[in-house]
Amino acid sequence: MRGHFFMYNNKVYPANSGVIGPGNRSLRYGDGLFETMKMRKGIIVNKEFHFERLFKGLSLLEFEIPKTLNPAFLEKKINEIAARNRQNNRARIRLMLFRGNGGIFDPENLIPNYVIETSSLPGESQLNDNGLVVDVFPGAKKSCDLFSNIKSNNYLPYVMAGLFAKKNKLGDSIVLNSFERVCESAVANIFIMNDDTIYTPPLAEGCVAGIMRRWMLERFDLKKYPVMEKKLSVKDILNANEFFLTNSIYYLQWVKKFRDRNYTNEKIKEIYTYIAQNIQ
Repeated sequence: MRGHFFMYNNKVYPANSGVIGPGNRSLRYGDGLFETMKMRKGIIVNKEFHFERLFKGLSLLEFEIPKTLNPAFLEKKINEIAARNRQNNRARIRLMLFRGNGGIFDPENLIPNYVIETSSLPGESQLNDNGLVVDVFPGAKKSCDLFSNIKSNNYLPYVMAGLFAKKNKLGDSIVLNSFERVCESAVANIFIMNDDTIYTPPLAEGCVAGIMRRWMLERFDLKKYPVMEKKLSVKDILNANEFFLTNSIYYLQWVKKFRDRNYTNEKIKEIYTYIAQNIQ
């Protein structure tokens, strides 16, 4: 359930209140970025990774960041609105930052506005019992450029990939890059396993710099399952032994079927257990 209140620039509003007008650059152009975070028992999971990615993105998008707008300030405001909504035990946090009004060439200023929303999550995360069925979204190809790795408010390719998945009764859909290689899914980073090695596309392939993706590369320490970056083709996925997706909310979901290929999840079960025990 979505919270009864949200915060906009340090003020609290009832849910569904209008706070921006038609001249807002985020509404017009997607001029901004966002973070989706998980809160457990009042703690933001992987908060240092989230805030590092956020401020790196703000710098890349040439925002002017006031000294008062820092990770400690944002964490405090997130805690305030989560507590106000009585959702600080287990919640999904959506933090969006964006420029204010103006046209393409003439923004009023470059200072970020922010919105914080919370929504409740069900009980403790678990590995999905029913594996996902996925397919390739044919409608868009992800570019590999300076802005490919950020979580931009301009999210149209993923929105359409999500609609494609829903229309075709899929659990998710695969987004390819402009070189026809595997990039990511509509809502997650992609991992496959061959034998005991885990592979995921490098950031140069255009995927979002996912928080769980980074955790897998830097903090996953189950030595018998090394994690490596590698360019992946659709054929690589079809030849994989196991296939899973990661994001900050559910950590890991296993894929049961892609086209005519069915996958097991024996090693994924062990990997998920390790994540659940060590993620905090």
